[in-house]
Amino acid sequence: MKTTVIVPTYNERENIERLVRLLLGLPGEINTIIVDDGSPDGTGAIADALAEEYPSRVEVIHRSGKLGLGTAYIAGFRRALAGDSGLICTMDADFSHPPATIPEMVAKAAASYDLVIGSRYVPGGRTVGCTPPRIALSWGANAFARVLLGLRAHDTTAGFRCYRRAVLEKAPLDQILSNGYSFLIEMLYHVQRQGWKVGEVPITFENRREGTSKISKSEITKALATVSRLFGQRLKYLGRKVPPAC
Repeated sequence: MKTTVIVPTYNERENIERLVRLLLGLPGEINTIIVDDGSPDGTGAIADALAEEYPSRVEVIHRSGKLGLGTAYIAGFRRALAGDSGLICTMDADFSHPPATIPEMVAKAAASYDLVIGSRYVPGGRTVGCTPPRIALSWGANAFARVLLGLRAHDTTAGFRCYRRAVLEKAPLDQILSNGYSFLIEMLYHVQRQGWKVGEVPITFENRREGTSKISKSEITKALATVSRLFGQRLKYLGRKVPPAC
């Protein structure tokens, strides 16, 4: 099944070329869409060179500046949906998400799942190179989202995902208000509410070796606000049966 991998970038010149070449070398029919938010370090120029080298397999969306992770995903989704890919994946550019896991995610999605998450928090998953406070923050954010929103996936904040095309075609992309990393929680909330089948595969999440982290205190505050807002929506639907997510 043809698969498109969406990679949002901002100042990822150390990583993007190696990542794209690894993705294109994976088994199966895999293409890439790079969504670059006007990286001042030249990431966009490297992406353009890759698109020129692989004109049928690499596309680049240039945006004027840091417009947010959520809108970068949506721009990538819309471009991918304009093509004929049956599966659409998302991942970070910093190698925290192992490209070698994509074939397993694709196989699981092609078999019977509508959304497959590369998860740190299922048996076999782990985190490497992160400080204890960051691990505690991630674990706490996931627990907070799962309890308040009734999410059944274990890694609710993971950006390493593989969606069936139909999920994104029916997703209320225009109604999603969150933009940063909380976009991932809101997308998962809507996917589960619509009754799609969600699965997870274990990954080793490795903290970035090159470049700098994009997570800030502001992003954490936004995530808390997003979960609280969605919890208010969920209260309106209490008593309705939500189909099992996995």
